[in-house]
Amino acid sequence: MLFFALLLEVTWILAADEGLLYWRAEHKVCTHTSAGSSLQVTDSKTLLKALVTGHHWTYEGPHGQDHWPASYPECGSDAQSPIDIQTDSVTFDPELPALQPHGYDQPGTEPLDLHNNGHTVQLSLPPTLYLGGLPRKYVAAQLHLHWGQKGSPGGSEHQINNEATAAELHIVHYDSDSYGSLSEAAQRPQGLAVLGILIEVGDTENPAYEHILSHLHEISHKDQKTSVPPFSVRELLPSELEQFFRYNGSLTTPPCYQSVLWTVFNRRAQISVGQLERLQQTLFSTEEEPSEALVQNYRAPQPLNQRAVFASFIQVGPVYTTGEMLSLAVGIVLGCLCLLVAAYFIAKRIRKKRLGNGKSVVFTSVRATTEA
Repeated sequence: MLFFALLLEVTWILAADEGLLYWRAEHKVCTHTSAGSSLQVTDSKTLLKALVTGHHWTYEGPHGQDHWPASYPECGSDAQSPIDIQTDSVTFDPELPALQPHGYDQPGTEPLDLHNNGHTVQLSLPPTLYLGGLPRKYVAAQLHLHWGQKGSPGGSEHQINNEATAAELHIVHYDSDSYGSLSEAAQRPQGLAVLGILIEVGDTENPAYEHILSHLHEISHKDQKTSVPPFSVRELLPSELEQFFRYNGSLTTPPCYQSVLWTVFNRRAQISVGQLERLQQTLFSTEEEPSEALVQNYRAPQPLNQRAVFASFIQVGPVYTTGEMLSLAVGIVLGCLCLLVAAYFIAKRIRKKRLGNGKSVVFTSVRATTEA
């Protein structure tokens, strides 16, 4: 039995490695992807059973993310998500295809299921939504959110240059050309494609996010569900989709399958302070009393290891870090000050020399007049 168990493990590792970095060739896309959530929709019962049963997990405490690898070994593998994207280390790929969301503005006429699964709030999506610009057809399955806690910074899973935002939206898709369901695709290399949208706080309320947030009070406790009228999912995304990062990663929750092609947008969506506070204060991770607030449901950035991160655009932001920019500014000020001091003494010396020459002329003139 031990021999067969080891053989199975080796087979899985080889299969995962085969899909670890497939970028160039004909499709220009990475093969490992990462979605962060408990997945549901399209054979949802089977998938939830595969992901959730067996071990209880949380984000903090004795079953928190630091202990996930003990129960879910793949959570300790070397191609995990999320990551901290360092823009000075990404590779610009001018041939990276533009991402094309199809059907996002027309999700149909049927209501959408909104579910508190104890780990996040999740909205089911119809398969009429799919992504273009990838090597195969990836149809939408669900979207969900990650956020922090009131009074605490951060909440997003991905970071850019060590900076987290208030929350993050994940839209999960699966390869429908190769697999019959989300649950099947989630365990296969290149099986999932996930969009990551960083969310920051703005001055005004976001009407698109209100389609979700206005129903949170109906699903405040774990396993509660409600229906949401269809709306344009496209409005949840940033207005500009041309700038994004692409890398191979994993699910950001157990069992952390390394099966996700991640697309993280550089532009951010915005919600108001009131909307963020509703997200942070309305939901509970328990079915009944005592209630436990559903907050801080984000995984810390994972090591990039040898993975490459590609960008669809050339970075035009600051080339230097904050410390380097501060040092540069101080150096410029000191340099200018030294120049001013030097100019002052030079001007003073020139003036003194001119005055000396003037006195000499006067003295010479007086002397010449006397002699005459």
